[in-house]
Amino acid sequence: MCGIIGILGEKDVAPLLVEGLKRLEYRGYDSAGIATLSNGHITRCRAEGKLVNLENKLEKDSLNGTTGIGHTRWATHGGPTESNAHPHATEKVAVVHNGIIENYAALKTELEQHQCRFETDTDTEVVAHLVTHNLKQGMNPQDAANAALDRLEGAFSVAMIFAGEHNLLIGARQGTPLAVGYGDGEMYVASDSYALAPLTRKICFLEDGDRVAVTREGAQVYTNDNKSVEREIRITAQSGATTGKGEFRHFMIKEIYEQPAVIGDTLNSFVNPTTSHITIPDNVLAALEAAPRITIIACGTAFYAAMTSKYWFEQIARMPVEIDIASEFRYREAPMPEGGVALFVSQSGETLDTLEALRYCKKEKQHILSIVNTIESTIERESDMVLHTLAGPEIGVASTKAFTTQLTTLACIALALAVKKGTIDTTQESEMSEALRSIPAQVASILKQNEKQIQDISRDVFEVQDMLYLGRGLLYPIAMEGSLKLKEVSYIHAEGYAAGELKHGPIALLDDNMPVVVLAPGHDRLFEKTASNIQETVARGGDVLLITDQTGADRLSDCVKWSVVIDDVHSFVAPILYTIPIQLLAYHVAVTKGTDVDQPRNLAKSVTVE
Repeated sequence: MCGIIGILGEKDVAPLLVEGLKRLEYRGYDSAGIATLSNGHITRCRAEGKLVNLENKLEKDSLNGTTGIGHTRWATHGGPTESNAHPHATEKVAVVHNGIIENYAALKTELEQHQCRFETDTDTEVVAHLVTHNLKQGMNPQDAANAALDRLEGAFSVAMIFAGEHNLLIGARQGTPLAVGYGDGEMYVASDSYALAPLTRKICFLEDGDRVAVTREGAQVYTNDNKSVEREIRITAQSGATTGKGEFRHFMIKEIYEQPAVIGDTLNSFVNPTTSHITIPDNVLAALEAAPRITIIACGTAFYAAMTSKYWFEQIARMPVEIDIASEFRYREAPMPEGGVALFVSQSGETLDTLEALRYCKKEKQHILSIVNTIESTIERESDMVLHTLAGPEIGVASTKAFTTQLTTLACIALALAVKKGTIDTTQESEMSEALRSIPAQVASILKQNEKQIQDISRDVFEVQDMLYLGRGLLYPIAMEGSLKLKEVSYIHAEGYAAGELKHGPIALLDDNMPVVVLAPGHDRLFEKTASNIQETVARGGDVLLITDQTGADRLSDCVKWSVVIDDVHSFVAPILYTIPIQLLAYHVAVTKGTDVDQPRNLAKSVTVE
């Protein structure tokens, strides 16, 4: 959600700002813009839609200047129009902002009484006018910015430049991330280190409440009560290489096809190739073994990974687990057990709901274990223990490879804990470890054998308005993830249900206009129960897409309309492998419909506001 970049450079910064914004595209956006200082004056270029629109405008009317800021906007207050695009500016200051100013309406009313004229529907414009008002009262730029920031309520990060001040950029962080980059005679700020990786490897991450005055000579970090503080300058591990689509049409399908490799990389970080033994850091296992309960918290797709892991932890490690959606968790004010472990799952490591839930659990004296994909994230820095999924940068907004590597990591933890607690024997450990090691090859097989068939099926269903997804046991969360993926990229309304709940309401919706996707391996101990649900669906005119193995396909060949058959898999790893067909289905339905697959409407990769 929203991306910020700022540069104090030695040459024209407009091209560098645009390149930085391209590295922030993955966060999701619907407009973009940059502002520079040219001969002391603020100049801007903004455009609705994709960055190519901004680039086209800049080709016709380039911006000069060695000082500038840029922004990709995901609309909150006000529609995704050019006039609402950032940077917002007056004749004295230009501002880019990520987050929400909760008291903007009251501030706007106050400023209008001082003859300030507002031209947009955004909350951000209030910041520009508030700083300008302070400047007109005789304050210098840093004091004017601080006085304005003192008035703001909400979660936000901002960067601002000032007319006539070619060697000053003011930044602030309150709830949403902001990093400072150190160059040779140049300085930078950005929403994350990935955006800065081509420019510098020396990064400082601001903490909540921090403000920063950046010049080409360095950065002065201070708190909101104006006390100077030191923040560690570290060498980032982010790669400066850009991520392209290669031979693929979209990032989403590229990332689906990267799963054999990234799942393999993730497994190799946990599995001893000689003994097949799972190795999890001792401090992680010790905390989990001693915990009376694990509380797993996440949002969106990551929540379905958490939901799947609840089955693993409880079935094989006999560990009590509670799962919760981060956006609801802290408002329940849940009592937390002494010595408990709170486990957080996040691709970006910046999701604000998840971060605030983490902070609640820290106050409740829980041991904090996080599983994140993006290195150097806020969640990583605020956790006691961290395990990384090795999915690499995920550019498509709809998560694919991040999800399966989350599942892989959680499966490894659950198996290692089961071994540690002695709840499974060595034969079971060996079987499950081998099943994990076989995943990359099995994913590759599904992609090779089943994609064309799924593409053909997508042409049969892309015009429907609604779909149901059903699964039992470990495949119930995967059914929910399948429905979410379809909604995200194709805009078809879909719902995921436990198959046993079909008769408790959803069956009333069934007719010949609602396809039903069923995940049901034929060797699963619950297959016969799911087969009954399929018979009930068919009897009411519903067309069934069955994702199964050969045993399941043979058993139900007479009643389902479509069967996607994958190889037999161990039940332990079935959730990971049955994810692949539902990703392919969502992708190909979306492509057939002609939607924006990589950046679906209204969605952001990293949700940094509540």
